[in-house]
Amino acid sequence: MTRKGQALSVLIVSTLAFTVCFMVWMMFGVIGIPIKKALDLNATQFGLLTATPVLTGSLVRVPLGIWTDKYGGRIVMTLLMASTVPAIWMMGYATEYWHFLVIGLFVGLAGGSFSVGTPYVARWFPKGQQGFAMGIYGAGNSGAAVNKFVAPALLVAFGWTMVPQAYAAIMLGTVVIFWLFSHSDPAHLVPSNVRFTDQLKALKDPRVMKYCQYYSIVFGGYVALSLWMVQYYVGEYGMEIRSAALLAACFSLPGGVLRAAGGWLSDKYGAHSVTWWVLWVSWICLFLLSYPQTHFTIVTVDGPKTFDIGLNVYAFTALMFILGIAWAFGKASVFKYISDDYPANIGTISGIVGLAGGLGGFVLPIMFGALVDLTGIRSSAFMLMYAVVWVSLIWMYFTEVRGTQLMGKPGLAQQG
Repeated sequence: MTRKGQALSVLIVSTLAFTVCFMVWMMFGVIGIPIKKALDLNATQFGLLTATPVLTGSLVRVPLGIWTDKYGGRIVMTLLMASTVPAIWMMGYATEYWHFLVIGLFVGLAGGSFSVGTPYVARWFPKGQQGFAMGIYGAGNSGAAVNKFVAPALLVAFGWTMVPQAYAAIMLGTVVIFWLFSHSDPAHLVPSNVRFTDQLKALKDPRVMKYCQYYSIVFGGYVALSLWMVQYYVGEYGMEIRSAALLAACFSLPGGVLRAAGGWLSDKYGAHSVTWWVLWVSWICLFLLSYPQTHFTIVTVDGPKTFDIGLNVYAFTALMFILGIAWAFGKASVFKYISDDYPANIGTISGIVGLAGGLGGFVLPIMFGALVDLTGIRSSAFMLMYAVVWVSLIWMYFTEVRGTQLMGKPGLAQQG
């Protein structure tokens, strides 16, 4: 097989593997709803339940990125996926809350696959195509949407315990397919004399911390809302689980699939321009999504009049769809920053930034639940995300925009 053919094969099977891993990682976003009802969990406990797999998947990202640099993506990805199969299967036999939390930690290893596949895929392509290639691989985020199509159908037909059993079989089949059709290139490995401490020195770079902040929104927020949206539709709009999952997929699907388009745009226009507009679109959407359902009365010359203000299910879904597209582009643009700035150290840096994004995906659902329990306002989840986007916009303005051309005009630093 030619080098180009090997690269294409690696891209295809890696994207398939990541899609399945992400589908498994997001499993609690659907099966958590009947589990919540059976165990009588409050919103905070439900948030912790859905977020537990995300914690493990986040914490292993840095070592997995480093091991990918050292040993190669093919062997690391295969072992990672195989290690999750027993835990996925055991999920169907859990009965207590703590059972789900403990098993969820092991199932969450699947979430570390991103830090393996990103450097593995990127090194098979020239620099000018890396953003697009990583975008296609990152489209495996659409596993969150696949989960919303597959899991509700299994749940309604056979009960929720069938979901982890079916997912374990799918993961095992994916391990075999990945091993058969992936390839290795010794030239992609970091020399063995490079130590962990040498690679982790990049943490001192302020740019890395900034990229972590960006990614905590576009990926952490994506993960958190993918886990949160099905039960949000059920609670806010009184929908049954299959319809709720279908509408929730209007956010998850473009948020995953269009990542490749974000990679292409980042290659063409640069990571900065794409990320800047992603943050502004996010700011507008989250501002509108934050407004709670409001019922109020005012006194007029003709007497009291009552008004209702709030998003109906169609307007809400449309805004979530736009937000999903923006975050798909943003996930790709952040990693374009990394491939541009750290071409020899993609694995480690992507692991660090991925860790930050994953931790956002862990912390946010718990905070969503806590805010609902404290305030009783479901849209408080979007209020929190709106505040986080403000932080990134301010940070980006002072570190990049003031010294960067925007829309063909010099930044403030260049004017003065």
